[in-house]
Amino acid sequence: MSEPAPLFYDRLGGEAGLRKIVTSFYLHMDTLPEVRVVRDMHPPDLTSSAEKLFMFLSGWSGGPNLFIEKHGHPRLRARHMPFVIRKSERDQWMICMVAAVDSVGLAEPVRTEFLHAMLHTADFMRNHPEEGETK
Repeated sequence: MSEPAPLFYDRLGGEAGLRKIVTSFYLHMDTLPEVRVVRDMHPPDLTSSAEKLFMFLSGWSGGPNLFIEKHGHPRLRARHMPFVIRKSERDQWMICMVAAVDSVGLAEPVRTEFLHAMLHTADFMRNHPEEGETK
């Protein structure tokens, strides 16, 4: 009998690995001038945002369902509806995520798998057409 495949949570480094990614993500969001629009969507203190992203990613990746236990179903699109999210905001968010993953040294193929999943999620958050585009 073969060993079961490790959870994505474990492949990302478990709690410690996810915390490193999230900490780096918000550090980049707070310091990169090219992501100012997305940064301004967040509160001045990013502590709560970072904890929510960590809790979400924990359950999403197969680890403890911390976000659901504390806040209920993530309802990601509904929670993000108050914000205008177009391709440019999605791309700014992804700039932070790529920088975070690269700064913590996430190895291949986990890096690519994770970033593809994050891009899919970020694209799903888009809720406004681009200039000149109709939905």
